[in-house]
Amino acid sequence: MESEQQGQPERQGPLRNIRILDLATIIAGPLAAGLLADFGAEVLKVEMPGKGDGLRALRPHKDGVSLWAKVVNRNKQGITLDLRTPEGVNLVKRLVADCDVLVENFRPGTLERWGMSPEVLWKANPKLTILRVSAFGQEGPYAGKPGFARVADAMSGFLSLCGPADGAPVHAGYPIADSVTGLFGALGILTALLERKENPDAPGQVVAVSLFESMFRILDFLAVEYDQLGEVRQRTGNRNPYAAPGNVYRTRDGQWCTLAASTQTVFERLAGAIGRPDLIEDSRFAANTDRLANHDDLDAIIGEWFAAHDADDACAVLDAAAVSAARVRTIDDLFADPQVQASGMLVRVADPELGELRMQGVTPRFSRTPGAVHRPGPVLGGDNEAVYRRFLGLSEVEIADLKAKSII
Repeated sequence: MESEQQGQPERQGPLRNIRILDLATIIAGPLAAGLLADFGAEVLKVEMPGKGDGLRALRPHKDGVSLWAKVVNRNKQGITLDLRTPEGVNLVKRLVADCDVLVENFRPGTLERWGMSPEVLWKANPKLTILRVSAFGQEGPYAGKPGFARVADAMSGFLSLCGPADGAPVHAGYPIADSVTGLFGALGILTALLERKENPDAPGQVVAVSLFESMFRILDFLAVEYDQLGEVRQRTGNRNPYAAPGNVYRTRDGQWCTLAASTQTVFERLAGAIGRPDLIEDSRFAANTDRLANHDDLDAIIGEWFAAHDADDACAVLDAAAVSAARVRTIDDLFADPQVQASGMLVRVADPELGELRMQGVTPRFSRTPGAVHRPGPVLGGDNEAVYRRFLGLSEVEIADLKAKSII
């Protein structure tokens, strides 16, 4: 059943004593902070007055409201602040004095130009952890280059693996480099905070993560494969380049199913399930290396079987034989999926602009100190008065003056 989150106490979870000032925009940096907000970290999301984070301009929208921002910036308090002004810089310094972490993703050198270098920020808070997210890193010949997820996909080598062998590289339908970098950013923050806890007298430090480096890192063995074997891996389409059979197959009812028979025992169970136990004794398919060498022949056999069955029926047969396969699903399938329903992977949360929303729940799951979704991404500047009063002790007159000057 779907989880009801709106009655949950705010900021529950193991990070409830951590405070983060999120200056970042679009996806990777805000996601890093947002993942920690899921587990109770208090995150102050800073946006430009009148404009907001550029994420608000990206589709999808409902009634002019960014749905993407509702998820990426969930569990955060939203304030506005013009970082390009001396007054804005002064307010950042005052805010970080009581924060554990600052997150930013401006092009390297931008914060320094605005008067907020790490050295300046550390004068306000000597123990501050600073997560710096960029396209290509803080150093090196590419450091000053602009870049987004699709560029990082290409330059990291990731995109060269995606798509048909005889066609153009194919981007994923989602900016995966932003998500991967957000995960690495969250890992970096947590690692730095753990080190600080173990060395309480140590000064703060910069944690640098980039889209380019993150996507290169997840290529895993490709670097050592080239280093040791001189091999440059190429695109193989949907075919698994490591084990066979492994592909996406069209079914009788026009659906698609993916299959992964990555071990010998699974292949043998697959052969029995499709009524072809003879495949086990066929020298072309005796071991994984043989199957990879003869994958065209094997794919033809497997493809013919799928083509004779409807997708759900084919998957039921394979499930019964403990063979890993699934119909390729769309989001509406997931909303109706019994596993999603039973595990609470979707949660309901109240939103002041759009009413009730459903979005993904928190992962990973903690048995004793779970996280929660207690609010969607904030209205632009919706927490200005509460935050500036609570953290900085500003009066109504001072807040009104800052608004009049478009500083907040």
